[in-house]
Amino acid sequence: MSGYATPGFTDKLTAPRVVVVGLASCFGCQLQITNGEEHLLDVLGQIDLSYWQLASSDPMPDEFDVAIVEGAVTTEESEATVRALRERADVLIAIGACATTAGIPGMAADHFLERPSHVYDRVPTACGDMIAPRSVGSVVDVDYEVRSCPVDTVDFIDVLQRVLYGSNKTVSMRTMCGDCKRNETACFFGKGRLCLGLVTTAGCGAKCVKLGRPCNGCRGLSPDANLPSAREACERYGVPVADFDQALEMFNRTDFALAAEQ
Repeated sequence: MSGYATPGFTDKLTAPRVVVVGLASCFGCQLQITNGEEHLLDVLGQIDLSYWQLASSDPMPDEFDVAIVEGAVTTEESEATVRALRERADVLIAIGACATTAGIPGMAADHFLERPSHVYDRVPTACGDMIAPRSVGSVVDVDYEVRSCPVDTVDFIDVLQRVLYGSNKTVSMRTMCGDCKRNETACFFGKGRLCLGLVTTAGCGAKCVKLGRPCNGCRGLSPDANLPSAREACERYGVPVADFDQALEMFNRTDFALAAEQ
């Protein structure tokens, strides 16, 4: 994933052409983008919004510069769509937990092809091209990610600005616990309650924790996460390790599967 010394589009004579595509998701991240009313028009004034699946039924153009993708890849058709976007776009941005880690759809990844028969007596033809849910980044190379469920509007605008104008900003790898210390919020483990902040990628300001809710890991596992140490911490504070492992799968199915191989 790109995140350092990116060139941007400042040398272009025309505004970058941007498409926004939704795959398997609740479309909450796309709706969250519209919540940046204060800055949205300024952002839209810097780009040529050529296609937004949520806002228009017009067909997607053949040529564009930036592709923004929300949602997990769950069908052969969506996998082909992602590959086509990667081939056409100079920059591909994955937004939200479903696109970056497979998110909630990823919880069904294990034994996925057996699951339709648990729901339907006769599996619909439309289910024939289904595949085990996976993140966009597990199918193609992703240049930028905007994490969380849903995304933070300011975080999305920050990433888009880096795409448009270039940036030497590095990608954060720290875990959420550091943010909690800076916010001076009490640790849930001291109360014998599970919190995934000790392995989750920081960057949201630990909003849930500040509201009195444990982190549920929607930003995905940090590259610096130490899972063996986290499990030891669970044992030390009387939190079942099995609960920790199960909680990881809520938003981190793809990341957790990779980490389990370590």
